[in-house]
Amino acid sequence: MQQSMQQLDIFADSRDVVLRNDVVEHLQRRHAVDARAALTQLASEYPDDSALPAMTVLVCELEHGSSLPLTDHAELAAVRRHLEEDVMPAAQRVLPTQDVHAWSTPCWRSLAQRAAPLVFCGTHTESHAAPLWLRAGDWAAATDAVNTIESWWRIPSPLAWMTEARYRAAGLDAAWPLFAELAWLAPSRFAPLIAGLRDASLDALRRRFDADFPGTGENEDYAWCPAWLMIVKPALASRLGEARVQRDVPASRATALLGEILRREHEGDQHELVALREDLSRLHVGLFDAYMATRKVQHR
Repeated sequence: MQQSMQQLDIFADSRDVVLRNDVVEHLQRRHAVDARAALTQLASEYPDDSALPAMTVLVCELEHGSSLPLTDHAELAAVRRHLEEDVMPAAQRVLPTQDVHAWSTPCWRSLAQRAAPLVFCGTHTESHAAPLWLRAGDWAAATDAVNTIESWWRIPSPLAWMTEARYRAAGLDAAWPLFAELAWLAPSRFAPLIAGLRDASLDALRRRFDADFPGTGENEDYAWCPAWLMIVKPALASRLGEARVQRDVPASRATALLGEILRREHEGDQHELVALREDLSRLHVGLFDAYMATRKVQHR
């Protein structure tokens, strides 16, 4: 008799768990009607359950999801904020950690499809389909979306999106030229992108750059990272040399100049090297000193 009572107590204590699990199961299957029914049952029996607010957000997201094209950048920004600030935290609160990404992917894909009609706007630089395709994990669609933007390689946001898409789709080696262009054009976006990619080799290089580069410690230092890489990782010279040189950016000219210096060193043209090294020293003394230190030459 005592054992039976204990079993009943366990059942009573776990009733809320069973009801919550029912809601989660239907959410994972994206069954809006069944999820709403399970949520209503949980709310009726446990109106103070702490999971109810987050579960309600997710059920409403399934019920009210729209496929209508968006024609206003501000509207897209508002829908995106709702996903980022309401839906994603709710998913993290309710769903198993390993399921959050898979559950959220259709949300981002749907929003990217709805955003497709919107052209890139300089005053709403993040309101575009490309970053949404990145959130959805569709690298090809993100690439296609960026390619619709005229001269995207001259604009920080699209260049950052294309750099990530190239990295995700083809790997680090293929993305090096775009990383260089991003560092020159928008150094303030360079380090955050690297941090977001969570690539161990990139993180190690960034930490080494932060520690060793003789700069000011400001974000603008990252513009010189491609040139610095030419020095510490000369094997990258050919890949970095494929980047579109920005002649009005000293760091870009320095990278191209170092590529020429490395070629002249290989050819043994000492006369030309002297002039090229002088040009490099005029662009950035600290970078020049770092280069000369690797050649074990005492600069006077």
